[in-house]
Amino acid sequence: MRPVRRNAAPALGAALALSATLLAASPVQADEEPTEHIVNGGFDDGATGWWGSPSIAPEVTEDGRLCADVPGGTADPWDVIIGQDGVPLRAGESYTFSFTASGTGSRPVRALVQEPVDPWRTELDERAFLTEEAAAHAFVFTADEDRDDAQVAFQVGGAAEPWTLCLDDVSLLDGAEPPVYVPDTGPRVRVNQLGYLPEGPKNATVVTDAADPLPWTLADADGAVVADGDTVPHGPDASSGQSVHTVDFGGFTEPGEGYTLTADGETSHPFAVSADLYEDLAADALSFYYPQRSGIGISDAIAPGYGRGAGHVGVAPNQGDTEVPCHPATPCDYTLDVSGGWYDAGDHGKYVVNGGISVHQLMSVHERALHAPTGNPERAGDSTLRLPERDNGVPDVLDEARWEMEFLMAMQVPEGEPLAGMAHHKVHDAAWTAIPMLPADDPQPRYLHPPSTAATLNLAATAAQCSRVFEPYDAEFAASCLESAETAWAAAAAHPEEYAPPTGEGGGPYDDTDVSDEFYWAAAELYLATGDDGYEDAVTSSGLHADPGVFGPGGFDWRYTAPLGVLQLASVPNDLSDGARDALVEGAGQYLDNIGSHPYGLAYAPEDGVFAWGSNNLVLNNLVVLSTAYDVSGDAAFRDAVLEGMDYVLGRNALNQSYVTGHGTNDAVNQHSRWYAHQLDPSLPAPPPGSLAGGPNSDTATWDPVTEADLAGCAPQFCYIDDIGSYATNELTVNWNSTLAWVSAFAVEQLR
Repeated sequence: MRPVRRNAAPALGAALALSATLLAASPVQADEEPTEHIVNGGFDDGATGWWGSPSIAPEVTEDGRLCADVPGGTADPWDVIIGQDGVPLRAGESYTFSFTASGTGSRPVRALVQEPVDPWRTELDERAFLTEEAAAHAFVFTADEDRDDAQVAFQVGGAAEPWTLCLDDVSLLDGAEPPVYVPDTGPRVRVNQLGYLPEGPKNATVVTDAADPLPWTLADADGAVVADGDTVPHGPDASSGQSVHTVDFGGFTEPGEGYTLTADGETSHPFAVSADLYEDLAADALSFYYPQRSGIGISDAIAPGYGRGAGHVGVAPNQGDTEVPCHPATPCDYTLDVSGGWYDAGDHGKYVVNGGISVHQLMSVHERALHAPTGNPERAGDSTLRLPERDNGVPDVLDEARWEMEFLMAMQVPEGEPLAGMAHHKVHDAAWTAIPMLPADDPQPRYLHPPSTAATLNLAATAAQCSRVFEPYDAEFAASCLESAETAWAAAAAHPEEYAPPTGEGGGPYDDTDVSDEFYWAAAELYLATGDDGYEDAVTSSGLHADPGVFGPGGFDWRYTAPLGVLQLASVPNDLSDGARDALVEGAGQYLDNIGSHPYGLAYAPEDGVFAWGSNNLVLNNLVVLSTAYDVSGDAAFRDAVLEGMDYVLGRNALNQSYVTGHGTNDAVNQHSRWYAHQLDPSLPAPPPGSLAGGPNSDTATWDPVTEADLAGCAPQFCYIDDIGSYATNELTVNWNSTLAWVSAFAVEQLR
């Protein structure tokens, strides 16, 4: 099924209640009665007008409900459906869709108003969680198209065990007020909801139209005023569409909990002042990876609340990743065991280019700890994270990195085959799986997608780094990493223009037709690993070498990795470090200026003002640049900018939203995931603490149906919604969390 449109938040309970963020449904004209568009919604005429999938036989009970025994063992919600066809809709009209339902075994039901044929374009796609007690549910949406043939459907498949569904009072009334999403932004005083280091910068933002400075007060947990001053008017801010003032209370250094800042009659969320502020966040951000693992059961004892069966190991209904063939469109005569690795994001796919930057940044947490003046190798050392490989004499961060590194090497084309030594671009399902769905329940066939130069160079770069960091702990594994890296480099050099296509079914494309940056990064890592003249020549002959221009205003990510080459050459001891350090410090200057001039301390300033998909990751990667600039220069301005830049991610932003689960008063809790899907199924967990949401996305070309429905016309910082359906703003991914892990590990070691 295609992604579908959502127009209102789910409303669950015994009454027809809408989300608090929506206007209540009511007739547009007080003297007009709304028209009912469902035939026989009360089932007074038996099951007339309703149909069911071949596997069920809906019947009307003595008390007037339509009930059906739903078979177990189906894979997707759309495998079992009860529906009605021929429902008329009028473009621009708003409707209230309501029903009463119950279900044995406590099950979610997917309620849709949609096109009745492929591609099944939807006007409404909502989920209601059913219990054995009948409850009423209501949703409001505005139709996009005129239709005489819309379909109302209740998708009820996907359960392992049989269960019983009962429906009553199904209604579709026109004349509703158009749904309006209004985010709850809380108090107009915006702070880092986690807090501030005692000797670090302390800044806040006040949303106000006041032209003149305003008095502010800082109070402790008992309400006693401990500091005061005046705000600094900033005026309009284009990224938020707000008029704001700023507050600097950096002169206050007393540690404590429960501080609040008050200005213009508003009081902030509480926060701490503590030298240990980032300890838990740093551990959580790295411990995020264990529940993302593929090919292994997740232990509830290690990750409480997140235990689950192993995904994609060939245990039914899984078809497994142990013998994966090439995609039928690009066949090959071999299969690969590519079990293991991390699920990339909220789906079941695994991607080499996304995994590459992710595992690199985890290994760089360790490398920075070894080489930076404020580094501490024990911080992510053995027995410091929530993962099964504790007490083995290897730093936990490297144990976690190895889980992904072994997968990346397994994606290499075998010797003797066409394109031998290159890396397959990705492995994922033949079609998109439903949401929610645990990895072990995924029934789709899995395919290797064709090798690409970009993926091969990601393998070369990360395997070279792997050979360095693992050599003290496992020389044999380190040697295999280096062999894989050099094989990949040679293969990429022989096939420099093998590009992934810009299309995808069942997984993201991750296409990239400029791999000069990947060549530079891979050459830098291989040079650092071997000191070989050939790799040195590849580094120094690149037009990207020691160029401050590689650090663009929009930041870097998996698609543009040249900055990683400069960062590594600048921070890992080598003979080319001087030029790389000069380029790094110069390039970091723009991010320093951005933070100093932005009223929310934002390190991200894209030239066109459009916030990209995963903007939080770009913000944090700019903080990686600033952090490394501090490491190599000792200039405290870079360090302070990093600490202030973290404020934005942790609540000092236009939405007053902490984008990290479990950290902050108003933290993101409904990130897009197929198995951290508590919003859709209360029996499943929400994302684990330390998960980073993608963040504001004002690029309308990449919006999902939730974003389209709720965020039209948003200022860039407001283009975010904490909803599991909003993959364009609220997805979690391994490469976004790797950046959070890197920066929070840096922050732990500052000003102690």
